[in-house]
Parts: sequence; C-alpha cells; structure tokens
Amino acid sequence: MGQSKVLSLIGLATKAGKTASGEFCTEKEVKSGHAALVIVADDASENTKKKFRNMCDYYHVPICFYEDKDTLGHAMGKQFRASLAILDEGFAKGIRKHIDTEDHTIA
Repeated sequence: MGQSKVLSLIGLATKAGKTASGEFCTEKEVKSGHAALVIVADDASENTKKKFRNMCDYYHVPICFYEDKDTLGHAMGKQFRASLAILDEGFAKGIRKHIDTEDHTIA
C-alpha cells in the first residue's frame, strides 16, 4: 500500500519543526497550548493512553490512536515514539482528515 498519507504528513511536519515527541515533550506542548493534535501509538501502554486521553480532554486537544510505536518513530526519522504532538493547525487538520479516511480511532 505504500506509506500512508498520515505518516507522510507526520514526516513533513517533523521536517518543518512542527512536532514534539516523547512523553515529556508531548505533555509540555499540550499544557502550554501549542499542540493542535496528539497522536498516541495503538500499542502504547493503557496507562499512557489513559494519561494522554485525560490530559487532552482537559486541555481540549484532539487525540487519536494510530499505528504502533515503531511506525510513528520511523515516520519521524527516530526510534520508537509512543506519543507525539503536532504543533501546526494545518498539519493537524490534514492528518485528522486522513486518519478519518483510513478508519482509525479518533477520540
């Protein structure tokens, strides 16, 4: 199927300096109001998912669960990433649109 549009957009956003990844950085961006979208790997621990779900609810940031840690990390040119924040509204909208069409869960 080739690389999904979502992963391509994550890659582009990363190159543009519009992503933050890893639990600590993602959390910091959500709390500072810079996160336009949070993506958590489907294979992240239930604890991690719950933590980000609650945090995003509280700060009104859209969150989605997508692919696995390996795939997300790879899209960013890094190793495993369980969570990342998209810091740009345009990228966030594009990613959400494609996640919708690829039929993954958006909370």
